[in-house]
Amino acid sequence: MFSRNRIELKSEEQLRHMASAGEILNEALDATVAAAAPGKTTSELNDVFAEIITARGAKPNFLNYHGFPGYICASVNDEVVHGIPGERILRAGDVLKIDGGCIIEGWHSDSARTLVLGSAAEGTADEQDERLSRITEAAMWHGIAAFAQAKGTGEIGEAIEDYVSSQPGKPLGILEDYVGHGIGSEMHMAPDVFNYSTGMKGAKIRPGMALAIEPMLTRGGIETKLLDDEWTVVTSDGSRASQWEHSVARHADGIWVLTAADGGAEKLAPLGVTPVPIPAA
Repeated sequence: MFSRNRIELKSEEQLRHMASAGEILNEALDATVAAAAPGKTTSELNDVFAEIITARGAKPNFLNYHGFPGYICASVNDEVVHGIPGERILRAGDVLKIDGGCIIEGWHSDSARTLVLGSAAEGTADEQDERLSRITEAAMWHGIAAFAQAKGTGEIGEAIEDYVSSQPGKPLGILEDYVGHGIGSEMHMAPDVFNYSTGMKGAKIRPGMALAIEPMLTRGGIETKLLDDEWTVVTSDGSRASQWEHSVARHADGIWVLTAADGGAEKLAPLGVTPVPIPAA
């Protein structure tokens, strides 16, 4: 989706700009997630995000993208992606996906998180929704870990699917209509990054490549439909969905998660991967 044919390879200087954009995005998402609570509207969360990236001197990349009206996508429950922030009031038990991005010196960042409002332990959320988000996030990290050593992008999707299918309990659906993508001087670029095994090697991975790795899982089927607003994507069967995403760079010395505060070190350590910072100028 939204991809182009040319695969852009970035210089270290360009990757450093992307890392700056990722640092600001991580801060903005932290604040937006912290502000999310029952009684808040998704529009209020949009304002929190906008205030931070503006104060940090970054530009939004979602706002007015093909006419999109928000700084973030805020998708609730069966809304998978591209939900428009508005006057919807959040409630305990909601599954909220916040997807955002920003630009520094012409270079993009893109990241998403799922938040379950409430707690199953306290009776204010569904434990299956918490499981859905937990598995989706872990699947993303398995895909990122694969990117560290992969020869082709197909290995990322294989790692994601292998992890999801290995989990005990009711199987989860991996969306096929919406996939990850390259990122750099534009938000959506080649190559497409599938979240499942396609049986193909995919694009050759080389230093200077940056990818947005973003599995989207559902508690039910994988069929989706587009609402009348021509943006919001929902599951056809009404099942709840989760989305997690990070922008990740592969450079000459290793990988660096551009939109994580520590470059992904904490989450990648159990998977045997040590991220390497992009060399300083």
